[in-house]
Amino acid sequence: MRIFKTRAARAITAAVAVGLIATGCASERDGDNESGGKKDTFVFAGAGDPGSLDPALASDGETFRVTRQAFEALLEHESGGTKLVGGLAETWSSNDAGTVWTFNLRKGVKFHDGEAFNAAAVCANYDHWFNWKGTYQSSAVSYYWQTIMGGFAKNEDPETPEANYKSCTAKDENTAVIEVKQPSANLPGGFSLNALAIHSPKAIKEYEKQEATAKGDAITYPKYSQEAGTVAGTGPYKIVKWNKGNKEVTLERFDDYWGEKAKIKNLVFRTIDTEEGRRQALQAGDIDGYDLVAPADVKTLENEGYVVPTRGVFNLFYVGMSQSANPALKKKEVRQAIDKENLVKTQLPEGGKVADQFMPDTIAGYSKNVTKYPYDPAASKALLKKAGAQNLTIEFCYPTEVTRPYMPAPQDLFELMKADLEKAGIKVRPKAMKWAPDYLDATEAGSCALHMLGWTGDFNDGYNFIGTWFAGFDKQWGFKDKKVFDAVNAGSKMGKAEERTAAYQKANEAIMDYLPGVPISSSPPAIAFGKNVNPPNVSPLTQEVFAEASFK
Repeated sequence: MRIFKTRAARAITAAVAVGLIATGCASERDGDNESGGKKDTFVFAGAGDPGSLDPALASDGETFRVTRQAFEALLEHESGGTKLVGGLAETWSSNDAGTVWTFNLRKGVKFHDGEAFNAAAVCANYDHWFNWKGTYQSSAVSYYWQTIMGGFAKNEDPETPEANYKSCTAKDENTAVIEVKQPSANLPGGFSLNALAIHSPKAIKEYEKQEATAKGDAITYPKYSQEAGTVAGTGPYKIVKWNKGNKEVTLERFDDYWGEKAKIKNLVFRTIDTEEGRRQALQAGDIDGYDLVAPADVKTLENEGYVVPTRGVFNLFYVGMSQSANPALKKKEVRQAIDKENLVKTQLPEGGKVADQFMPDTIAGYSKNVTKYPYDPAASKALLKKAGAQNLTIEFCYPTEVTRPYMPAPQDLFELMKADLEKAGIKVRPKAMKWAPDYLDATEAGSCALHMLGWTGDFNDGYNFIGTWFAGFDKQWGFKDKKVFDAVNAGSKMGKAEERTAAYQKANEAIMDYLPGVPISSSPPAIAFGKNVNPPNVSPLTQEVFAEASFK
């Protein structure tokens, strides 16, 4: 997920890469519940605003943190781990070809609006997404549908991938069968995505009365996705309020939930966009937990008695380069110029690693044989001159009002990379943009020549990293290279894990030979909780289930 997801000369790009590579109190809070006087509201601070209350329209972690508590997918991941387990489907299977997927659904599940969950509801969702039109077909809006299932019943943009989704059939009330045209490494993992979580068919009928619209890179999302009241999932919490002025989303325990009920009645997600602000709010008792602890604050909080678990490494931070936004980036020499080791040493948490490819070394498919680009400003300058790209000016977009698991302090990281590029003779024109939706939409549309983004894996398969960016033409990168695309896709349809791993290794080597952008680092983000909190299991996928949390 873009924890995030998603999301003229080639010589100039290489020089950039060398330098890049080288540089590398809410009113709802208080109150006693009916069972013993404990607080009945848990307040958690995230680093950015959600973009939508409909996860199908999102690709970023701040949105999914909220919607995951209210919406459930057919499959889920085990609490605190990466193993796939049953979600709304108790069990699942596929034919030998991996093109027909059968889901045996849970019985007795209700949606928040009182509607019954069944196979017809599953198919209503998948067919709803497949038949999206207009702005809904923008990759900035339907990113995950296109990533997992391809395009639509009728593609309106020739650049949209061909649909792999074929059909969904309600075999009986509790059995749904989803067919795809070709096997894919994205399945079954894709069935666990919160973006493909199941909504009430009654709610979907209301969704379909509203349109998303676009003007340039600016997208206006449908009203239902921006106000609580219409969306309805099956999760342990239901969304009851989104106060954008206070930067808070409020959820309430769903007492008809099919599984173990949430231990705390109310759940509030509040946006506090600075690391210092979040830490101070926890220390003041204004919040009960927060994400993305500044590396320097971990020991301090632990010494004060706070609970500060660290997630496993399952992410990648990179500098993206759009060859369509600036043709100079078509030259490989321009794509090499950042001191990655300095970034990791000075900005990232303990345990952070310099990346030499677009996949952390914890994922099967990581290769030890990729082309390396050592940091050398003088060499970068020489490469730029040879490519006829001296006196180059490039716009560099960076996000504000956000911290991400892979990107602790965006502006600080940007300033260091800007200095690296300038040492190589590249003039940087900064462009600061609000994270959601402005920055995410602009980067997805390929409007930023250079930008900072990252990815926390959605499920444990190498294709979820490299296939996300390089399986075909993507506006974020703006390049077309058949050798890269073919190498990335070679493993996507292989059934045996060892064959897929070998193919991913070759794909990583092809990607780094071409060097479409600069992989910077992978790091283990920390999350903090109050002294009186029994926290949920922390997830390397950042998929914490807050229904597990309780007060001591």
